[in-house]
Amino acid sequence: MIQRRSILARTACTALAVSALLASSLALAQTTTRIIVPFGAGGPIDTTARMLAESVKDTLGTVIIENRSGGGGNIGLAALAKAAPDGLTLGIATTASHGINPWLFSKLPFDPAKDFASITQMLRVPNVLVMNAEVAARLNINSVADLVKYAKANPAKLNYGSGGNGSAGHLAGELFKNQAGIFAVHIPYNGGNPAQVALLGGQVDFNFDNLATAAGNIRSGKLKALAVTTAKRVEVLPQLPTMSETLPGFEIDTWWGLVAPAGTPPETLKKLSAAFTSALQSPDVKARFAILMAEPTPSTPEQFDAFMTRERAKYERVVKLSGAKVD
Repeated sequence: MIQRRSILARTACTALAVSALLASSLALAQTTTRIIVPFGAGGPIDTTARMLAESVKDTLGTVIIENRSGGGGNIGLAALAKAAPDGLTLGIATTASHGINPWLFSKLPFDPAKDFASITQMLRVPNVLVMNAEVAARLNINSVADLVKYAKANPAKLNYGSGGNGSAGHLAGELFKNQAGIFAVHIPYNGGNPAQVALLGGQVDFNFDNLATAAGNIRSGKLKALAVTTAKRVEVLPQLPTMSETLPGFEIDTWWGLVAPAGTPPETLKKLSAAFTSALQSPDVKARFAILMAEPTPSTPEQFDAFMTRERAKYERVVKLSGAKVD
């Protein structure tokens, strides 16, 4: 009888353990983490967010992407700032939302320094100075130095396009003009793609474009790449010099990363950061990001927070230099 009771007790304990494990697994499966992407579907930010979401499903459970575009990223980030700080609603902070927009917009629906908790930087994508290949050949321009020389010899003859006032391409162009001591007319377009079409059609002389967007036309020979805007040369195009090799200190690139609403518990941020940084370091994610000319840049929450603080300080000067303003 005693032995039977012992067996029954052990069986009951085992059943309870299995039930607890099943309940835990079910809870994990039912947990859905939402990442707000403040831009439309199909772009590089959306694409990389979906790649990352797929890579963390074994550790975080289901992760879905919610696109909330508009206002240069402001609408999506405003929604994130108001979300519950429970670690289940995250969002993408970008060069625009956490670097440029605080100085570009007269009023923001959130405070980039106070309304969010950093998780990790995701990646950086170089920007590249490009010209229409036929125009570059006709003007005998093969380098940044050649472009500067031509601009100084032909005042007010050059123009450049961008995806709009206050865009990364616009600010890079104004910084270039300032540091090189040249003048070129800025022609804003409604987005990066129309600006590239104008460049390919010879309607503008040069652009500062996202490398992921420009890479196909660079490879096909339609665009002439003169330099990347990152501090160091990029692995995918190691022969291409940096802007800083001609203009010391020139550095503007595109980055984005993960943030949560302010007030998210530190232990939750630590768990999220560990899951996402592990995924960013995986060979599969690195290979998939490389196709987009993107370099994974996993970081601790503290490192990402300090990085964004530096970016805001940098873009305060650049935006004021450009004179761009959105009311």
